[in-house]
Amino acid sequence: MNLEQFPSKLLERAVSETAKLPGVGRKSALRLVLHLLRKDAQQTHTLAESLVRLRDDVRYCRCCHNISDNEMCDICSNERRDRSTICVVENVQNVMAVEATGQYNGLYHVLGGVISPMDGIGPGDLAIESLMQRLGQGEVREIIFALNPTMEGDTTNFYLSRRIAALALPEGTLRLSVLARGICVGDDLEYTDEVTLGRSIVDRVAFRQGG
Repeated sequence: MNLEQFPSKLLERAVSETAKLPGVGRKSALRLVLHLLRKDAQQTHTLAESLVRLRDDVRYCRCCHNISDNEMCDICSNERRDRSTICVVENVQNVMAVEATGQYNGLYHVLGGVISPMDGIGPGDLAIESLMQRLGQGEVREIIFALNPTMEGDTTNFYLSRRIAALALPEGTLRLSVLARGICVGDDLEYTDEVTLGRSIVDRVAFRQGG
Protein backbone atom coordinates (compact mmCIF):
# COMPACT_ATOMS: atom_id res chain seq x y z
CA MET A 1 0.00 0.00 0.00
CA ASN A 2 1.35 3.39 -0.95
CA LEU A 3 1.40 6.02 1.76
CA GLU A 4 -0.59 8.34 -0.53
CA GLN A 5 -3.59 5.99 -0.29
CA PHE A 6 -4.15 6.82 3.37
CA PRO A 7 -6.99 9.32 3.77
CA SER A 8 -5.51 10.58 7.06
CA LYS A 9 -2.00 11.28 8.27
CA LEU A 10 -3.14 10.15 11.73
CA LEU A 11 -4.25 6.81 10.29
CA GLU A 12 -0.99 6.51 8.37
CA ARG A 13 1.10 7.07 11.48
CA ALA A 14 -0.95 4.65 13.58
CA VAL A 15 -0.59 1.94 10.92
CA SER A 16 3.14 2.58 10.53
CA GLU A 17 3.76 2.28 14.28
CA THR A 18 1.56 -0.81 14.66
CA ALA A 19 3.32 -2.50 11.73
CA LYS A 20 6.58 -2.33 13.70
CA LEU A 21 5.28 -5.03 16.05
CA PRO A 22 6.68 -8.53 15.39
CA GLY A 23 4.53 -10.59 13.06
CA VAL A 24 2.33 -7.66 12.09
CA GLY A 25 2.41 -6.54 8.46
CA ARG A 26 0.96 -3.31 7.12
CA LYS A 27 -2.33 -4.94 6.08
CA SER A 28 -2.78 -6.51 9.51
CA ALA A 29 -1.82 -3.21 11.13
CA LEU A 30 -4.46 -1.40 9.10
CA ARG A 31 -7.13 -3.90 10.18
CA LEU A 32 -6.14 -3.50 13.84
CA VAL A 33 -6.16 0.29 13.69
CA LEU A 34 -9.53 0.42 11.91
CA HIS A 35 -10.89 -2.06 14.48
CA LEU A 36 -9.87 0.31 17.28
CA LEU A 37 -11.53 3.21 15.48
CA ARG A 38 -14.80 1.29 15.29
CA LYS A 39 -14.76 0.51 19.01
CA ASP A 40 -15.77 2.82 21.83
CA ALA A 41 -13.16 5.51 22.42
CA GLN A 42 -12.72 4.43 26.04
CA GLN A 43 -11.52 0.99 24.97
CA THR A 44 -8.77 2.56 22.87
CA HIS A 45 -7.82 4.91 25.69
CA THR A 46 -7.67 1.99 28.14
CA LEU A 47 -5.42 0.03 25.78
CA ALA A 48 -3.13 3.00 25.26
CA GLU A 49 -2.93 3.69 29.00
CA SER A 50 -2.11 0.04 29.80
CA LEU A 51 0.73 0.06 27.26
CA VAL A 52 2.15 3.34 28.58
CA ARG A 53 2.01 2.09 32.18
CA LEU A 54 3.61 -1.19 31.14
CA ARG A 55 6.49 0.65 29.48
CA ASP A 56 6.97 3.18 32.28
CA ASP A 57 6.18 1.18 35.42
CA VAL A 58 7.14 -2.44 34.76
CA ARG A 59 9.99 -3.80 36.88
CA TYR A 60 12.21 -6.86 36.83
CA CYS A 61 12.61 -9.07 39.87
CA ARG A 62 15.95 -8.34 41.54
CA CYS A 63 16.35 -12.05 42.24
CA CYS A 64 15.25 -13.99 39.13
CA HIS A 65 14.77 -11.19 36.53
CA ASN A 66 11.15 -12.15 35.86
CA ILE A 67 8.78 -9.30 34.98
CA SER A 68 7.23 -7.96 38.16
CA ASP A 69 5.17 -5.13 39.61
CA ASN A 70 7.45 -5.00 42.64
CA GLU A 71 11.12 -5.28 43.51
CA MET A 72 10.68 -9.03 43.96
CA CYS A 73 8.23 -11.07 41.88
CA ASP A 74 5.35 -13.05 43.37
CA ILE A 75 7.14 -16.36 42.74
CA CYS A 76 10.35 -15.42 44.53
CA SER A 77 8.46 -13.85 47.43
CA ASN A 78 6.18 -16.88 47.87
CA GLU A 79 7.42 -18.78 50.93
CA ARG A 80 5.56 -21.91 49.80
CA ARG A 81 7.82 -22.32 46.75
CA ASP A 82 10.65 -24.86 46.89
CA ARG A 83 13.70 -22.65 47.32
CA SER A 84 16.15 -25.50 46.80
CA THR A 85 15.35 -25.77 43.07
CA ILE A 86 15.96 -23.21 40.32
CA CYS A 87 14.60 -23.62 36.80
CA VAL A 88 16.81 -21.72 34.34
CA VAL A 89 14.87 -20.34 31.36
CA GLU A 90 15.55 -18.05 28.45
CA ASN A 91 12.72 -15.54 28.82
CA VAL A 92 9.56 -14.55 30.64
CA GLN A 93 7.36 -16.47 28.21
CA ASN A 94 9.11 -19.67 29.29
CA VAL A 95 8.34 -18.94 32.95
CA MET A 96 4.68 -18.59 32.02
CA ALA A 97 4.79 -21.83 29.99
CA VAL A 98 6.29 -23.88 32.83
CA GLU A 99 3.92 -22.34 35.40
CA ALA A 100 0.95 -23.27 33.22
CA THR A 101 1.81 -26.98 33.58
CA GLY A 102 1.18 -26.90 37.33
CA GLN A 103 4.01 -29.44 37.71
CA TYR A 104 6.72 -27.20 39.13
CA ASN A 105 6.91 -25.50 42.52
CA GLY A 106 10.48 -24.19 42.63
CA LEU A 107 12.04 -20.87 41.69
CA TYR A 108 13.25 -19.53 38.34
CA HIS A 109 16.14 -17.67 36.81
CA VAL A 110 15.54 -15.77 33.58
CA LEU A 111 18.73 -15.46 31.54
CA GLY A 112 17.30 -12.98 29.05
CA GLY A 113 18.47 -15.02 26.05
CA VAL A 114 20.91 -17.75 25.07
CA ILE A 115 24.49 -17.73 23.87
CA SER A 116 24.44 -17.16 20.11
CA PRO A 117 27.67 -15.97 18.46
CA MET A 118 25.84 -15.61 15.13
CA ASP A 119 23.59 -13.01 16.75
CA GLY A 120 26.40 -11.38 18.69
CA ILE A 121 25.10 -12.65 22.05
CA GLY A 122 27.77 -13.82 24.47
CA PRO A 123 27.76 -14.88 28.13
CA GLY A 124 28.25 -11.29 29.24
CA ASP A 125 24.92 -10.33 27.66
CA LEU A 126 22.99 -12.77 29.85
CA ALA A 127 22.05 -12.81 33.55
CA ILE A 128 24.62 -15.47 34.37
CA GLU A 129 26.62 -13.74 37.12
CA SER A 130 23.52 -13.25 39.25
CA LEU A 131 22.77 -16.98 38.87
CA MET A 132 26.26 -17.83 40.11
CA GLN A 133 25.70 -15.53 43.09
CA ARG A 134 22.48 -17.35 43.95
CA LEU A 135 24.24 -20.70 43.81
CA GLY A 136 27.03 -19.40 46.00
CA GLN A 137 24.57 -18.88 48.84
CA GLY A 138 24.40 -22.66 49.27
CA GLU A 139 20.61 -23.01 49.49
CA VAL A 140 20.06 -24.47 46.01
CA ARG A 141 20.18 -28.26 45.59
CA GLU A 142 19.08 -28.61 41.97
CA ILE A 143 19.38 -26.59 38.78
CA ILE A 144 16.99 -27.46 35.95
CA PHE A 145 18.20 -26.33 32.53
CA ALA A 146 14.90 -25.54 30.77
CA LEU A 147 16.26 -23.80 27.69
CA ASN A 148 14.90 -24.49 24.22
CA PRO A 149 16.37 -27.75 22.79
CA THR A 150 18.36 -25.99 20.07
CA MET A 151 22.06 -25.69 19.34
CA GLU A 152 22.11 -22.32 21.13
CA GLY A 153 20.23 -23.74 24.10
CA ASP A 154 22.57 -26.70 24.40
CA THR A 155 25.61 -24.41 24.07
CA THR A 156 24.27 -22.28 26.91
CA ASN A 157 23.61 -25.38 29.05
CA PHE A 158 27.19 -26.52 28.51
CA TYR A 159 28.61 -23.10 29.36
CA LEU A 160 26.52 -22.87 32.53
CA SER A 161 27.59 -26.33 33.61
CA ARG A 162 31.25 -25.33 33.26
CA ARG A 163 30.68 -22.14 35.25
CA ILE A 164 28.89 -24.09 37.96
CA ALA A 165 31.71 -26.66 38.10
CA ALA A 166 34.17 -23.79 38.59
CA LEU A 167 32.32 -22.80 41.78
CA ALA A 168 33.87 -25.91 43.38
CA LEU A 169 30.80 -26.65 45.46
CA PRO A 170 31.00 -29.71 47.74
CA GLU A 171 30.42 -32.87 45.73
CA GLY A 172 26.84 -34.07 45.71
CA THR A 173 25.35 -30.80 46.96
CA LEU A 174 24.04 -29.61 43.59
CA ARG A 175 22.26 -31.67 40.94
CA LEU A 176 22.14 -30.50 37.32
CA SER A 177 19.22 -31.69 35.21
CA VAL A 178 17.63 -30.91 31.85
CA LEU A 179 14.10 -31.32 30.58
CA ALA A 180 13.31 -34.80 29.30
CA ARG A 181 13.38 -34.64 25.52
CA GLY A 182 9.68 -35.15 25.11
CA ILE A 183 10.05 -31.70 23.57
CA CYS A 184 11.20 -31.99 19.98
CA VAL A 185 14.63 -30.61 19.10
CA GLY A 186 14.20 -27.15 17.60
CA ASP A 187 10.82 -26.50 19.26
CA ASP A 188 10.10 -23.36 21.28
CA LEU A 189 8.83 -23.82 24.85
CA GLU A 190 6.35 -21.00 24.36
CA TYR A 191 4.46 -23.07 21.76
CA THR A 192 4.76 -26.49 23.42
CA ASP A 193 1.48 -27.90 24.72
CA GLU A 194 1.08 -27.99 28.49
CA VAL A 195 0.87 -31.80 28.75
CA THR A 196 4.16 -32.33 26.89
CA LEU A 197 5.93 -29.56 28.79
CA GLY A 198 4.57 -30.80 32.12
CA ARG A 199 5.75 -34.34 31.40
CA SER A 200 9.20 -32.99 30.47
CA ILE A 201 9.40 -31.22 33.84
CA VAL A 202 8.32 -34.32 35.78
CA ASP A 203 10.64 -36.67 33.83
CA ARG A 204 13.67 -34.39 33.77
CA VAL A 205 17.02 -36.15 33.54
CA ALA A 206 20.53 -35.49 34.80
CA PHE A 207 22.54 -33.07 32.69
CA ARG A 208 25.68 -34.48 31.11
CA GLN A 209 28.32 -32.40 29.39
CA GLY A 210 28.59 -33.22 25.73
CA GLY A 211 25.00 -34.47 25.36
